[in-house]
Amino acid sequence: MGIMSDAIIVKDLTKHFGSLTAVDNISFSVRKGEIFGFLGPNGAGKTTTTRMITGIIKPDAGDIQIFGDNMVTAPLQAKQKCGVVPETSNAYPDLTAWQNLMFMGEVFGLSDAYARRQSETLLRAFELTEHAGRKVQSFSKGMKQRLVLAMAILHEPEVLFLDEPTSGLDVSSSRLILSMLREMNTRGVTIFLTTHNMDEANNLCHQVGIIRSGKLIAIDSPEKLKNTIDKLHQVEVSFEQEISEDLLRIIPGIKQMSHIGDKWKISGDNNDALIRSLVRLSEREGLTIISLHTLAPTLDDVFLQLTGGQYS
Repeated sequence: MGIMSDAIIVKDLTKHFGSLTAVDNISFSVRKGEIFGFLGPNGAGKTTTTRMITGIIKPDAGDIQIFGDNMVTAPLQAKQKCGVVPETSNAYPDLTAWQNLMFMGEVFGLSDAYARRQSETLLRAFELTEHAGRKVQSFSKGMKQRLVLAMAILHEPEVLFLDEPTSGLDVSSSRLILSMLREMNTRGVTIFLTTHNMDEANNLCHQVGIIRSGKLIAIDSPEKLKNTIDKLHQVEVSFEQEISEDLLRIIPGIKQMSHIGDKWKISGDNNDALIRSLVRLSEREGLTIISLHTLAPTLDDVFLQLTGGQYS
């Protein structure tokens, strides 16, 4: 894949902290205009990798290019193309939302008129206009995160890096931020998303990479990754009547089952045989099936299998 089609190219990236190899010779690329999810257990090397790609720390070895500019040898040019949203707010609490945005305008070298226009537009988009004159220290976590995202995209970066952008947020703020990310992506902005939220990665990302113990162990689209793991032969069924586990146990081929809420989750050797047996059982016992469907592997299943059961 050539430079023109890639927003980010990482080659042989390595970082040591004393005797610990935090990032071990990893290589990957992020295509222009895609949303890339970066997943891994705690301590796997996600944060260190992201900090190197965004120029916060230098690698011990390897190369990083952002739209053709080298983050190692020409960091100023590369950083101008990036917007960064850290996990913890980097807004100044003693300044107002408006002052924070205008300060970022100065940092990015924007003209005063352009910074003002952009700030007004972003405050409106993130539903913060009426709070523009308030000090950030009085903001809720959701409001702070919306402001930090606005600050990161004030200069209209070509690629946006986000670390857990919706962690701990209220539903309204999460939805607004995710909606804005999708809208930005439709306009061609490349997004690099570090997240522990598997549903978020599954629903947003065109491609995901999974890192474990400093090594990149998988990279592909969420659906293709789900197809690489052993198929889970599982069926979920709900009956109108209460039924006992003993009644279900007479079905041949069942390996395990669990009862959660009003649903039974049943694992066996063959989904087709399980479904046919459940239908025959309901007819014989006079039961009414409310819902019956197979369960496909999830990105959670992929993550847990590839990381040996370690969760983020």
